[in-house]
Amino acid sequence: MSSWAAQLGQKIASPEFRQYLMRSTEMTNRQTNRQTDGQTNRPRGLPGRPPYLHFWGPVANWGLPLAAIADIKKDPEMISGNMTGALTVYSLLFMRFAWMVQPRNYLLFACHATNETAQLIQGYRFINYHHFGGKSSIAQDGLKVPLEAKA
Repeated sequence: MSSWAAQLGQKIASPEFRQYLMRSTEMTNRQTNRQTDGQTNRPRGLPGRPPYLHFWGPVANWGLPLAAIADIKKDPEMISGNMTGALTVYSLLFMRFAWMVQPRNYLLFACHATNETAQLIQGYRFINYHHFGGKSSIAQDGLKVPLEAKA
């Protein structure tokens, strides 16, 4: 087991892994042969683009699907249908963007695929609760209090 951990530690400490984590837009420009402005080596038309965009942007974006997954166990009355619909469309659009951009951003794609799945589950829960009798069945079940809850 320790050899596996040592191999993982070596992989994380390798220059290639650090280069993946910290690759900047300048490196991406050299890889894709885009024209740059010559002074800052950034693409023309993107003066304020932050470096390290390909890794840290999707990592920060994982907050959306993690929040949606955490909300799956909560009361369906709290689900906003408008927000769920908006996040479903948002994730679909950015899944396509992550797939079409060169080089492909698999981390962003996985993030939005996870969020899309979680939002579809939330959407199903919303529709079931508000339109297919989920609210009335929960109200009927709420009248029955288990014996353990009384104590």
